[in-house]
Amino acid sequence: MRHFQRLSELRKGDRGLIKGIAPEGHDGPGEIGHDELERRLLEMGFVEGARFHVLHEGLVGRDPIALRLDDMRVALRRREARAILIERDTTP
Repeated sequence: MRHFQRLSELRKGDRGLIKGIAPEGHDGPGEIGHDELERRLLEMGFVEGARFHVLHEGLVGRDPIALRLDDMRVALRRREARAILIERDTTP
């Protein structure tokens, strides 16, 4: 089985391909839950095969992050980005 990175680990300028969604740690008090987070991310366009480019990181704790996801721009918190499995593009 191949090991993928999580979108939350990346930095400004990184690019790659969405490989799937694997929510974890979103089922505590005040959290939306795994199923709801997965549904929201899919509706936003984080589907397998979508290409992304990290455009911006917030000043405080590098949060939130903004990225181009196929033909649209999306911003999300790093804790939500942690649920997104990616394959990083290593070509310059």
